[in-house]
Amino acid sequence: MADTTVPIELPVIDISNPHDPAVGKAMLDAAAKYGFLYVNSKGTDFTTEDVDHAFGLSKKFFLSPAQEKETCRIQQNNRGWSGMHTETLDPENQRTGDFKEAMNFGDFKDGKAQQPLPSSLTPHEAEINGFAELCNKTCTRILTLLALGLEIQEDFFTTRHDPSTGSTGSILRYLYYPSIFSPSTAAYKHDKDVRAGAHSDYGSITLLFQRPGQPGLEILTPEGSWAPVPIVPGPAAAAEGYPFPPILVNIGDLLSYWTDGLLKSTVHRVVFPLAEQRSPNPQDRYTLVYFCHPVDQTELVPVPSGIVAAHRERSGGVPADGKVGFGGGAGNLVPGKRPLTAHEHLMSRLEATYGFTKDE
Repeated sequence: MADTTVPIELPVIDISNPHDPAVGKAMLDAAAKYGFLYVNSKGTDFTTEDVDHAFGLSKKFFLSPAQEKETCRIQQNNRGWSGMHTETLDPENQRTGDFKEAMNFGDFKDGKAQQPLPSSLTPHEAEINGFAELCNKTCTRILTLLALGLEIQEDFFTTRHDPSTGSTGSILRYLYYPSIFSPSTAAYKHDKDVRAGAHSDYGSITLLFQRPGQPGLEILTPEGSWAPVPIVPGPAAAAEGYPFPPILVNIGDLLSYWTDGLLKSTVHRVVFPLAEQRSPNPQDRYTLVYFCHPVDQTELVPVPSGIVAAHRERSGGVPADGKVGFGGGAGNLVPGKRPLTAHEHLMSRLEATYGFTKDE
């Protein structure tokens, strides 16, 4: 695969009106072409304070002692802390596990975490829950717009992602990537080692919050090259008065599967950028991620969209990523075989990432 230093140009979409068919069409076009797009932060309910506070809690946690983090080590339910090199997102090509730490929060119930919290975060349970709720609200807008773009019932996706109807696989994740000169990374060769291996996301859609001056994300283009994704999309964007960098949104495997590949679940990775390698003062990278998943028992049946049907006819049904183990899109379900559920799909991906067994 070739590499490039030319940043990818992605559209910025205003989702302040989630019932506008024109916005839905623009979102569908971006999701079908790139699998990635920006959401104008002014069109969401997040404030600068919300985002800054969440990043502050994340940094506080990752600076806490290792023995405190160990009290909430990640479990088979995908909740908890994973340490440096615990995850291997691209096991076929990685020599070393990912250069990152992560803390995953699953669904909250009645404002309470359904998992152990470390002592550094216990007093902030309400704030963490509040940020996750804002993320879910933003995902609801995006899923509504995608349904409009596909010309199906507005709530087709949102009713299948409603946490009030059952548990979901949705995760709010704090991520910490040490700088290239950190003691935990300095001994490795960064032309080959990556912070997060090449992968596609497991769920429906992903929200990514980034900090200025902390680059590293790259996406695999249709031409087979790696293109960096700017934190702020172009010099003009900085003049538009974003309260914080636009939220980066990408399509996950499930929406690609649901739409027989019409929506792109684009492969991406996090690297040590050349600019950082040459900098005398590189920064650690902190990000906040929200992985939106359907309710666990949701059956992954074909989306009743004429647009998807036309795509299926043109393409013969585009298979999902072979690593997912679907064997084809939702339109290619084997007669007499029940549809895969969202939970079954998620478990198959976690088994590959962490080495969990089905019995566990």
